[in-house]
Amino acid sequence: MKDQTRNVFISHIHEDDAVLHGLRELLKRNGHDIRDGSIDSSKPSAATRPAYITSGILAARISWASTMVVLISSKTHESPWVEWEIEYAQKQGKRIVGVWDQGAKDSDIPSALDKYADAVVGWQADRVMDAINGSINHAYPVDTQAYNW
Repeated sequence: MKDQTRNVFISHIHEDDAVLHGLRELLKRNGHDIRDGSIDSSKPSAATRPAYITSGILAARISWASTMVVLISSKTHESPWVEWEIEYAQKQGKRIVGVWDQGAKDSDIPSALDKYADAVVGWQADRVMDAINGSINHAYPVDTQAYNW
């Protein structure tokens, strides 16, 4: 294991569940250990009331995490849930890291991420973990030339 276990909340749109699993596997394959508190198809919630989902489920999971990771794909910026999650993480003083899905670097990012990101990185395990750990700090927009896209 390269570093200690990190508790994260990976904000994403449900259409990106497979990409979320890919990010977890990318980190695991490269010796990084994370515990993800996000909700996805492997651990769905049956809740339907938005107020309960935000205050009763998401708030607790975001509070538990040390870092909010936002998975950026072509439609992430359209999600009011992702916006709420980022805003809540910022109010909690969480570190906020954006991670571009492969091939999505030209996608729009959520406005809250644009405002509050501590770092935005490409799809490389060590860069993602460096951003989570705080050794990469830069706001969006990032110099994409620095990454191996």
